[in-house]
Amino acid sequence: MASVLAAFAAVLPQYALAQAAYPSKPIRLVVPFVPGGVTDTSGRLIAEQLSKRLGQQVIVDNRPGASGNIGTQLVAASPPDGYTLVLAFDGTMVINPHVFEKMSFDTLRDFAPVGKIGDAVLILVANPSLPAKTLQEVIALSKTQAGGLSYGTSGTGGTPHIAGEQLKLRTGANLTHVPYKGGGQAMTDVLGGQIPLVYTAVAGAQGQVKAGRLKPIAVSSAQRSRSLPDVPTFMESGVPDFEVNSWVGLLAPAKTPRAIIDKLNTELNAVLNDPETRDKLNVMGIAATPGAPEKFGDEMKRDLQRYGPVVKAAGIKVE
Repeated sequence: MASVLAAFAAVLPQYALAQAAYPSKPIRLVVPFVPGGVTDTSGRLIAEQLSKRLGQQVIVDNRPGASGNIGTQLVAASPPDGYTLVLAFDGTMVINPHVFEKMSFDTLRDFAPVGKIGDAVLILVANPSLPAKTLQEVIALSKTQAGGLSYGTSGTGGTPHIAGEQLKLRTGANLTHVPYKGGGQAMTDVLGGQIPLVYTAVAGAQGQVKAGRLKPIAVSSAQRSRSLPDVPTFMESGVPDFEVNSWVGLLAPAKTPRAIIDKLNTELNAVLNDPETRDKLNVMGIAATPGAPEKFGDEMKRDLQRYGPVVKAAGIKVE
């Protein structure tokens, strides 16, 4: 027993030293989407600020494909040493498991939450020619249309699509989903009058709304958006408890040492509490949400459970 205790005592300082020295080399942040979108831009901002605080460069590595599954799987299979992280997107982590027939990773089993970065507020907007100004008017108008009112989104199975299907289930609105290969194309078509409605992130629509080229209907956050404070929420518009945000956060591979998770979480929260960083995220339509890893993990678990029935009821599937 004495020899075992002596060996343990000899190893413990070395382990503590290894944890204290983290990070001792650059960290790779895998962004499972193409460069340029709001998700990618927010990841680059966080990587830049974390690099300053950690004293090591956090390098963004874009690995797009399969709605985020390819890059995310890469991180799930990486060594749990804190040097490979993934920018987690709600569409990939809590919606894809329900819409894809086969998944190469398990959201809860294969990852360790580091922390949530923030919530991206979603908004329903209309072409100005639509003869409806409020959500209740949109719902009533949809019920008079034989084919329903079309609403565009950035693609099948994304958070805006889920939000639209949830709205149909909750209100009986007669809405028809039109998936695009990106939010930009959907925005172009609603501006041109090819479709009457688009469900998208506030960041992608606020410029057109402020310019009067799009008509805002409602935002699906709990409170009004700071970017568009005059636009009511869905709850204010008569749909109780209707809150559907898109979120981004940081995940590490499962079994990453707790000391490393804690260090990353502490520095991430410091970044998110910085007024300048918060303002930059707000411009992107993202409200910073510093918090504990457990809180982020609980939210992922909750969203996995609540989106499953919506996906099943809408019959959404991606091969």
